[in-house]
Amino acid sequence: MALYRDEGVVLRTYKLAEADRIIVLFTRGRGKIRAVAKGVRRTKSKFGSRLEPGSVVQLQLYEGRNLDIVTQAERVLAFTSLRSDLDLYGRASLLLEIVDNTVVEAESNPALYKLLTGALTELDRTGNHLVVAAFAAKLLASEGVQPLVDRCVRCGSTENLVGIQLHEGGVICRDCPPTGEPLSPEARNAFSLVLAGQVRHVLDETAPAVAQELETLVSRLIEQHTERRLKSSAVLYQQLH
Repeated sequence: MALYRDEGVVLRTYKLAEADRIIVLFTRGRGKIRAVAKGVRRTKSKFGSRLEPGSVVQLQLYEGRNLDIVTQAERVLAFTSLRSDLDLYGRASLLLEIVDNTVVEAESNPALYKLLTGALTELDRTGNHLVVAAFAAKLLASEGVQPLVDRCVRCGSTENLVGIQLHEGGVICRDCPPTGEPLSPEARNAFSLVLAGQVRHVLDETAPAVAQELETLVSRLIEQHTERRLKSSAVLYQQLH
């Protein structure tokens, strides 16, 4: 078996046998992989706590036939705020689930890896509620999913854009009912700016209520794109309400 090193974000884990775990990672060099961490559920495990969802770790692994094997793990980023704040942890979990549901295994994507670690770092540093929405919007754009937000998807009007029809791929004006789900001008403008690359401006200037509206919208778009429900999204919004 070949030995290799890589850096990765732990997306999720699940139990295997009595003391092992399967770790689902999104790595810088190899994309999404699954690996076995042997003995990490034992109290004397040297690196069990380093392989929790949301951790960024430097790894040493053996290539396996079906699953690679983790032999070393050193934490690169701790994200202490994310682990001490339930709301922030919920949003970090949503980021991880979005990536897990979207990317395919063994397909390197360094740009997305940078985007994910940057989003986790920003969320840990500032707690900004728009981080998830901005991340998901950029991810969707990279996947070729970019809703029309500056004019009505039916008639082309740029006036009175009051709703969005997800299955039609864009916003709807008041003169083309049914208008679908309501969409405020502020959320529509923030979404447009994110898609145009002005993420920092949006993070700094968007009100929390608008951020939550946009977060809900992009979560729905991700679910439509992947045809899978986001469990973290449902838990997060139950918690908020």
